Amino acid sequence: MVTTRRAWLAGWMLALCLSAPVFTAAADTLPSRLADEEFWRIVQQFSERAGTFPSDNLLSNERTLQQVIPELTRQVKPGGVYLGVGPEQNFTYMVALRPRMAFIFDIRRGNMALHLIYKALFELSADRAELISRLFCRKRPAGLTASSSVAQIFDAFAGTKSTEELYVENVRAVVNHLTRTHGFVLSADDLLRLQHDYRAFYLYGPAIQYSSSRNAGRREKEPTYADLMAATDSDGQLRAYLASEESFAFLKQLETDNLIVPLVGNFVGPKAIRAVGDYLKERGATVSAFYVSNVEQYLRQDGTWPRFCANVAALPLDDVSTFIRSVRDQTPNSPFDLISELRPIVPEVKDCGPD
Repeated sequence: MVTTRRAWLAGWMLALCLSAPVFTAAADTLPSRLADEEFWRIVQQFSERAGTFPSDNLLSNERTLQQVIPELTRQVKPGGVYLGVGPEQNFTYMVALRPRMAFIFDIRRGNMALHLIYKALFELSADRAELISRLFCRKRPAGLTASSSVAQIFDAFAGTKSTEELYVENVRAVVNHLTRTHGFVLSADDLLRLQHDYRAFYLYGPAIQYSSSRNAGRREKEPTYADLMAATDSDGQLRAYLASEESFAFLKQLETDNLIVPLVGNFVGPKAIRAVGDYLKERGATVSAFYVSNVEQYLRQDGTWPRFCANVAALPLDDVSTFIRSVRDQTPNSPFDLISELRPIVPEVKDCGPD
């Protein structure tokens, strides 16, 4: 492991020496909070036309997503800007990196609806147990406290049942919080997507998986929500976003301050990534990490990866800006479909050039 890490670090440094000059930031003027009107303006104006994807993707299917966190936190300084794609795994990377602001891109408008659900639930919940109660529409078990481990919390909820009454109550609370408290203008289609996503969590509970909404049977290699929250990093440390009250509180504050911004955006689209790049450059901010999951696999298959590369090259980057990827595990008889890896961004996009 040490030898592999040293070789990886040496390759990283060599790549940086050969790369193009990186963005030189002006004074950082990122906001400490976005007003509701500004948050919703960014969501609306930076987003693109929605596309489709074969899965609802309501939960990560990446069992090893935490394995890279120790190396990631050694390389990337806190206080930057985090970019990501997909659902809840972004929260786990955020609590590790402690960004000042985050943008989540996804071609599916349903992912934006899902992140708005999470936004409301974080803001409405006092602690981890209340968030889980609201997310899965289950009555909070007695005895759970701030010191309860994540395993104890999920074990306790395993003995409770979701109810239609709580689902209806929670959907109403989420919609009211978003539309009345914040004043966000959600379309009828957005409200339907929100209810569709939320109902899956109500139906499947903590056993929900990546493919649950399309295949009710458990798929052996896909983790459940409870599995992902109990996973550890390469040092055996719990890193999931619900592993501690401190992590929950960090995310709750980011959400309350409107600093986690979900966008409808295609990685190869002309607008979303470029708009975020312009916004950050104007404020002297730098992208610290970009979690891309395995999206690039599909872009390469379609021959559109160079467009994504050009979009990324237009972002404000520095010598430690890092891609967090999920790649196919080529190890024979591996129990995993996907494994996580890190790569410096600048050397990979230096020849693309923002067009």
